[in-house]
Amino acid sequence: MSMLRDSFVIARRNTIRIRRVPDVMVFVLLQPLMFVVLFAYVFGGSIDIPGSNYREFLMAGIFTQTVVFGATFTGAGLAEDLQKGLINRFRSLPMASSAVVAGRTASDVIYNALSITMMSLAGLAVGWRIRSSILDALVGYLLLLFFAYAFSWVMACIGLAVRTPEVVNNASFMVLFPLTFIANTFVPSDNLPGVLRTFAEWNPISTLTQAARQQFGNIPASTPEPTAWPLQHSVLYSLIWAIGLIVVFAPIAARSYRRAGAR
Repeated sequence: MSMLRDSFVIARRNTIRIRRVPDVMVFVLLQPLMFVVLFAYVFGGSIDIPGSNYREFLMAGIFTQTVVFGATFTGAGLAEDLQKGLINRFRSLPMASSAVVAGRTASDVIYNALSITMMSLAGLAVGWRIRSSILDALVGYLLLLFFAYAFSWVMACIGLAVRTPEVVNNASFMVLFPLTFIANTFVPSDNLPGVLRTFAEWNPISTLTQAARQQFGNIPASTPEPTAWPLQHSVLYSLIWAIGLIVVFAPIAARSYRRAGAR
């Protein structure tokens, strides 16, 4: 209970920044809106999706890309606190050592939730529609946020391993950019050649996108059943990845926090 209480205090401290540093939130919201408009109007007329329109195909990919890139706020925030000496100050307080990282990952879910809300409104404006039930759509949104939360633990490990937020952003971009584009986020994975297609089919970014499309009802009825197991069981595969990331990287992040503060 003490750890949960301390984590809540840290999470509250991080969410206060939304009100006190509003320019951060402005850029957090503008980037996904830019992607929605750019892909919907620039590429929307060039990519054919049989039985559907590209804008409905696109939105799940934009959601996935945004929440995964949004997880970098965890790493950048921890690197900034470490750079400014705030981590050492936290270590001098009577609080659970894992609360700082847990509070950081929890608070960043709010950033992703706000981003998804704005993207949903933008998607509705450009022609995207939810074709499933409210419950199915809610499950889709929760799955996106849960995966983002799990991935933020990976970013926490990176943020505690480096000294500056700039390194976190550059390092994460080099990894996340190919992961999000060698996938079915913006084009069907069937269009990819050989090895890239196999990689895309087992890529958790692809399965999360597939799960979101399925929950939002954006997969046309005429679409053939995927041949790869991860895409056939996209919700289950995404959950396995999310839980696995938390189980592996949460203890590593907690240990890295103790070592980082002592450097």
